Amino acid sequence: MKPSNGLTRHVPPDPASSEASCCAPSPDRESPSHSLPSLGSGAGIGVGVGEHSIEQREVPPGNFRMGDSYGDGNPQDGERPVHEVSLTAFRIDATSVTNADFAKFVDATGYATEAETFGYSAVFHLALSANPADVIAPAAGTPWWLGVRGADWRHPGGSLSGIDGLEDHPVVHVSWNDAVAYCDWSGRRLPTEAEWEYASRGGLDGARYPWGDDLLDDGAWRANIWQGDFPRINTVEDGFLTTAPVRTFEPNGYGLWQTVGNIWEWCADWSDPSYYLTSPVSGPKGPPEGMYKVLRGGSYLCHDSYCNRYRCAARSSNTPDSSMGNAGFRTVEIDGTI
Repeated sequence: MKPSNGLTRHVPPDPASSEASCCAPSPDRESPSHSLPSLGSGAGIGVGVGEHSIEQREVPPGNFRMGDSYGDGNPQDGERPVHEVSLTAFRIDATSVTNADFAKFVDATGYATEAETFGYSAVFHLALSANPADVIAPAAGTPWWLGVRGADWRHPGGSLSGIDGLEDHPVVHVSWNDAVAYCDWSGRRLPTEAEWEYASRGGLDGARYPWGDDLLDDGAWRANIWQGDFPRINTVEDGFLTTAPVRTFEPNGYGLWQTVGNIWEWCADWSDPSYYLTSPVSGPKGPPEGMYKVLRGGSYLCHDSYCNRYRCAARSSNTPDSSMGNAGFRTVEIDGTI
């Protein structure tokens, strides 16, 4: 098909293939059941005591059509059937959690992320800034993803990189477990998948993107995604090879910045591609259990020829202990309804 912006739509890779996602593959770790220090315990992490300074946006109550209205998605992602969802009002971060925000948490608690605990994380090959000896191996089926020793939120490209000057960029190399630890400390929570999509749409029910159906605005890019020949050449037409500052481009109708592109964002829900077939209308919270947690929004690696997941309806997932250079999170105010 050809979208309304006139760009040619390429056939996505087979969803059964690891090439179907620009998320990093799940880590092959020896102890996937690795548990973090209990919050509020001797680890020194208090519950609900931290300062969360990100500006909040009120999302009004309402109904919306959740899912892919255009048939753009990979069938096995489970973006269909489109179904009505009803949500109460909630307050959500205007931006992703930044390096500066996450540093406050770490400085106050001494928290070590899973990337730091395990000693490595996933780095996109063009973002690598590490000694050759630090590169463990390319990921099977996705050689552009490298396991890199010393890669973590403070060193997004590897041990030779840093975050000086990137304080207003989204924090990356945080797992779902890490995001929940931040939420517990700050008295917040992760959004449900339904809340995330409703907020991302900014009041435009059924639209592809937070701003409408056209990817470009008179030739100008409106999100931080890949331009060029993935994964070899990024022409950087949008100005960014990897992450952009969280207040780049324009916010959506609810005042949220960059819900698509830039980084994937963790949601609270377990992932199940068939969940939309049976999900409740009112306040769905995802399946009761699973192996993978939902990620939403796509990232700076998304490209039309590759994964096409820089849309409001697009879904991905990974294990709760996975960390990578293109995934972070934003939070929601706890209001007692979840």
